[in-house]
Amino acid sequence: MPFTPYHFGPALLIGVLLFPFIDFSTMMIASVILDFEPLSVIIFDLQLPLHAFFHTYVGATIVAIILSIGIYPFRKYLNRFVSLFGLKQESSFQHIMAASFIGTFSHVFLDSFLYVEMNPLFPILGNQFFGLLSSGLVYGFCFSMGFIGLFIYLFRVLLGFRVAKIEGDTFD
Repeated sequence: MPFTPYHFGPALLIGVLLFPFIDFSTMMIASVILDFEPLSVIIFDLQLPLHAFFHTYVGATIVAIILSIGIYPFRKYLNRFVSLFGLKQESSFQHIMAASFIGTFSHVFLDSFLYVEMNPLFPILGNQFFGLLSSGLVYGFCFSMGFIGLFIYLFRVLLGFRVAKIEGDTFD
């Protein structure tokens, strides 16, 4: 799904559901970072498929590891940014790594239903998943997951605000 926000839908839902166990900002980044591959193919007019090596589970694994190592030193800044949206989080390398793998693997999983040129199970060639689900169903799923994720996020933030307000009140 190059240049689309659809991957943010499942990432948002997974991110808010697993919030205490995975790094939220890493999840959001990992869910779309693989689309730098088709973007670079288009920008540099490379004679490669849009969804090539990094749209495989092997490629996604490499990206997840590199992303985890790259994000770890910036976790405090990213946590401050996420806290602007009402989500307070302390991240560990394990939380970042888990989010990186979930985000990149979910990207490959979703795209494998849409793009015939993918080889998601590389070194096995071919895309066994292409066409199993219609593109409309996949996009609808992503949109629905984003809507549900947004609802849960708002509920979590509003509930957190209410709990903080109640805890801040003193009853004499």
